[in-house]
Amino acid sequence: MRSDSDPRRVGVLVYPDVEDLDFVGPLEVFGMAARLRTGALEVLTVAETTAPVRTSFGLLVTPHCSFATAPPIDILVVPGGGGAWASLENRTLLDWIARSAAGAEITTSVCSGAMLLAVAGVLRHQPATTHWNAMSRMRERFPDLELREGVRWVDEGGVITSAGVSAGIDMALHVVERLFGPETADLTAHWLQYEPWRAARLAAASAAG
Repeated sequence: MRSDSDPRRVGVLVYPDVEDLDFVGPLEVFGMAARLRTGALEVLTVAETTAPVRTSFGLLVTPHCSFATAPPIDILVVPGGGGAWASLENRTLLDWIARSAAGAEITTSVCSGAMLLAVAGVLRHQPATTHWNAMSRMRERFPDLELREGVRWVDEGGVITSAGVSAGIDMALHVVERLFGPETADLTAHWLQYEPWRAARLAAASAAG
């Protein structure tokens, strides 16, 4: 069990044909936040095995650990992309998502990663979002989900879903803000030179209001 002095572990899932920015965007945000707040976060990539994984654009990623060797995850990041649809039949991957989410403080998704969360039983009846191109398929398969369009992320406490690709950056900054406050989130965005962050925050506050 993690003590208050231990870093939170961020587990970023990767799998064949995963969308590159879906996982690299949040990884960059959490990695930068870890640099700015020494000892607060440990960022790991996790896959079914530790063999190199080929992403949507052909990047070869060597995961830090496999499902079998991964430590308990505090913040789970489930990205999407073309490989998400093929992974819907991967029971090993879905079971790992379900187990990891059950023990995580926060489970997040980017893009069609929301579909993986739904199939794994993590998303049930709560509001959520996903990439605009996945909306109709998710509504068809999961009619009880309240899917929201035109938002960058939906925060339901233990589960945070985000829209497509670049929205994962906003979602990850939102998580940083939740955990460490607006100053750390703003400083992280500043180091990344990610100017849309303030606009995304204002839009989220407007949507929530």
